[in-house]
Amino acid sequence: MNIVVTGGTGFVGRQLTDHLVKQGHHVYILTRSPEKHSDTESITYVGWLHESYNPVESLPYIHAIVNLAGESLNSGRWTDEKKQAILDSRVQATEGVIDLIDKMQDKPNVLVNASAVGFYGRSKTKTFTEETTKAGRDFLANVVEEWEERAEAAKEYDVRTVFVRFGIILGEEGALPKMIIPYKMMIGGNLGSGEQWMSWIHVDDVVGLIDFSIHHEDVNGPLNGTAPNPKRNKDFGRILSTVLNRPHWIPAPSFALKLALGEMSTLLLDGQSVIPKKAIEHGYNFRYPELRPALASILK
Repeated sequence: MNIVVTGGTGFVGRQLTDHLVKQGHHVYILTRSPEKHSDTESITYVGWLHESYNPVESLPYIHAIVNLAGESLNSGRWTDEKKQAILDSRVQATEGVIDLIDKMQDKPNVLVNASAVGFYGRSKTKTFTEETTKAGRDFLANVVEEWEERAEAAKEYDVRTVFVRFGIILGEEGALPKMIIPYKMMIGGNLGSGEQWMSWIHVDDVVGLIDFSIHHEDVNGPLNGTAPNPKRNKDFGRILSTVLNRPHWIPAPSFALKLALGEMSTLLLDGQSVIPKKAIEHGYNFRYPELRPALASILK
């Protein structure tokens, strides 16, 4: 298959590209700076999102598009400018994908669009599945709702569309390296009350669910990209401390995190319990359904 990937040079994008190439597919990575990369036998870098580039002319027939592009949520305080960049990067990239589909004479079979569990808002008591159709009312929920709304335009071209709502992605990059710093300094503990839910997923299952979405024509719409067993922060931390053989004992007070991080502290202090009901019902076999083996595979 010929598969287009946006955000292909990022943490998840590189893992996905390696997987797809090993499966025998050709990956076309859309990037604003194709000159910074060298093509290989199975990977082609194609310029886009600039008036000097016309990606349609550089692409053969494309079977699937995977859109992973977007500004990182945890790369700095959420100033007004940062929040606008978080929204704009997702909307503009997705609109760019829809524009690409519009210009293709032969449309792809499927668009797999990254999304986030932030859609559901924050709760310490509720459990969410794909059957939850009402978005939350905070900043992240608003971003996700607008993000998915843009991607949904692919359906107008009879392109099957899947929104994979990812939780906290665990891997050698991303959130986990920052999580382990306090434990390595022997000061790990609960964040705030420790009661907030952490809906997590191993990066191998991120790649697996994207691949699953590409190949299973009966998968449509929202698909929760989380492991089947979310953990409260206090339990996540205890398991992490055990894997690292470090103590879990000094809590980080909510007020201190809010003072240090501002609104971005919601990523640490708030959460939601999200179950991948649709993936389970459609037969996806999680490689890492439990947290301890997932962490051990990365940290040991």
